Amino acid sequence: MKRFIGGALALLVSPHLAAAEPISADAIRAATGGINTATIIENDASDQNWLNYGLNYAETRYSQLDTITADNVGELGLAWSYNLESRRGVQATPIVADGVMYVTASWSVVHALDAITGEKLWVYDPEVPGEYAAKGCCDVVNRGVAIYEGKVFVGSYDGYLHALDAATGELLWKIDTIENRDMSYTVTGAPRVVNGKVIIGNGGAEFGVRGYISAYDTETGDTVWRWYTVPGDPAKPYENDAMKMAAETWDPSAKYWEAGGGGTVWDAMAYDPELNLLYIGTGNGSPWNQHLRSPAGGDNLFLASIIALNPDTGDYVWHYQNTPGDTWDYTSTQHIILADLEIDGDKRQVLMQAPKNGFFYVIDRTNGEFISAEPFVETTWAKAYDANGRPIENPDARSKDKPFEPVPSAYGAHNWHPMSFNPDTGLVYIPAQGVPLVQSTDPSWELNSHKPMSTMSGVGWNLGYLFNVVAPQATPFGHLLAWDPVNQREAWRAEYVSPWNGGTLTTAGNLVFQGTADGRFIAYNATNGETLWQVPMTSGVIAAPMTWEHEGEQYVTIAAGWGGVYGLMQRATEKVGPGRVFTFRIGAAEEIPTAELSTRTELVSGVPYEPQQVTAGLATYVSNCLFCHGVPGVNNGGAVPNLGYSAPEVLTNADAWVLQGAGMHNGMPRFDAHLTDADVQNVLAFIQGTADSLRAAAATKAQ
Repeated sequence: MKRFIGGALALLVSPHLAAAEPISADAIRAATGGINTATIIENDASDQNWLNYGLNYAETRYSQLDTITADNVGELGLAWSYNLESRRGVQATPIVADGVMYVTASWSVVHALDAITGEKLWVYDPEVPGEYAAKGCCDVVNRGVAIYEGKVFVGSYDGYLHALDAATGELLWKIDTIENRDMSYTVTGAPRVVNGKVIIGNGGAEFGVRGYISAYDTETGDTVWRWYTVPGDPAKPYENDAMKMAAETWDPSAKYWEAGGGGTVWDAMAYDPELNLLYIGTGNGSPWNQHLRSPAGGDNLFLASIIALNPDTGDYVWHYQNTPGDTWDYTSTQHIILADLEIDGDKRQVLMQAPKNGFFYVIDRTNGEFISAEPFVETTWAKAYDANGRPIENPDARSKDKPFEPVPSAYGAHNWHPMSFNPDTGLVYIPAQGVPLVQSTDPSWELNSHKPMSTMSGVGWNLGYLFNVVAPQATPFGHLLAWDPVNQREAWRAEYVSPWNGGTLTTAGNLVFQGTADGRFIAYNATNGETLWQVPMTSGVIAAPMTWEHEGEQYVTIAAGWGGVYGLMQRATEKVGPGRVFTFRIGAAEEIPTAELSTRTELVSGVPYEPQQVTAGLATYVSNCLFCHGVPGVNNGGAVPNLGYSAPEVLTNADAWVLQGAGMHNGMPRFDAHLTDADVQNVLAFIQGTADSLRAAAATKAQ
């Protein structure tokens, strides 16, 4: 059911262009009705509009617009900002077509805006049930919409694909993309539309699902094709020859199909119209731990791979596996960019990817041939790749009985935050990062079973690992990395105070734009990394910026709203939102809105508990609370509060939150199916006991 918000269509009138005419619903239909595959390709000639998630089908996020340059970017000012009325992560890249903007907030809510003034045209709320948040690992986020022939397509967090009238926001059709509602599938990625088919994958590998990607008819919503990424039950017929081939790389002794296998396609897609190939990136295994998933080893196709498919039929064409036998959550769902590069004197049609595992890949996109891979950050799990494109692994990285600190960790050297490629500089701009974790095999793991101390098992996670049983040695970091993909080396970097910084945009004006975790929006010289301009944001920024042109004027837009899997429990600024869209142009001078600041400043105190309950509380906390609320008292939390900084009454009323579902409307699950009053009291003892210990340690240090 659609919730239609907002009044009549606003006027698309630039405040500095008095002769501008109002826009009608018919005018919006005229502007969006002709957008199709050919139009998206033709937009490459000017980049006036931003018609695809990554701007073009090659997903370069390089705009040819050059009115804003390294010389005048310092004159950028705020044209308008728009309140998305969201408190969770905002990851969307807006779509702009002839002055109309479409952007999503958390909970998959779509906002249509006058791109010149920021006035609301309409809002579509897919009404995702609050309790559905428990079925996802990484915040109730959405990365954006697709537009095609007068329709706006959005995949909602609860797994439905919605087709909306681009002019009014009215629901035209809605299709369930989840084949088994008993499993915890989600949709967070932006759809892509190719040749009359809207294409979407899903998430959920942490929970025990089988990955697939589907194509739907844009007119009717009928399923055109579906391609699975990992094999199913070998007792049943394989869907195609690719699945038969993949099954040979899995050990059936552990009945991998019962845990789904994983391999979800939750973000990366790119399309080459000349080759008519769709490229997708696949996710991690289910469970993460390969010793439990496939005890005899094997490559476990098609986990952590890049796959080329025929977009018209869904037929497999070729694959390259970045991380054979993944056991570290090294997804290959990160941004894929297509480019033509001169390598060793030859012009090569390549694709580039910097996935979680810390290596930058250059692959021949015509046939999947490995060209090169080099580490763009420190890597401890593997030191290099051999001539056949296979990693030379550190044997300790697959230890069954000893803790190992993989670098990068499961948070990735580069996560979903989009990178960009500038053909003028020849550089790729990567949001690189490091978040330390030590992992060790969970000896008590059982599929879909809640076990105290078994990480997040109480909310359905199937990892097969424990974390930080010994302290990590690596240091957290975040930086913008300019990478030369031909010579496979760093060109320059800009250091930040924290991981989890936003995606990047690069332009023909010799610029790179990026938002940061500490709440800034920055423009750099694309050639040498010199900081040229920056403004404060109202929260940390994780989404990627974009740029567009209207009546000869170039604009730059970014959506801000802190969250995501790291942002749920950490942040680098006390600015807490709400989510907003900001649009800038040369000479504009609107005031940046005042940021709201966190009120969580004091460690909780005064909640009674028995010290002997703390150890049991730790075990319950790890299996139910850790990856959302973080370690109590370490910081005051991200998009989700750290309970060590709660008000005492929050903890004393914990039974309402934990057992009675008082927070389900905001995504807080209820745990009465496997936790008791005694368990809740143990958790409170752990939280208050930890806060008391931290307070005492601080007092001792101050003496």
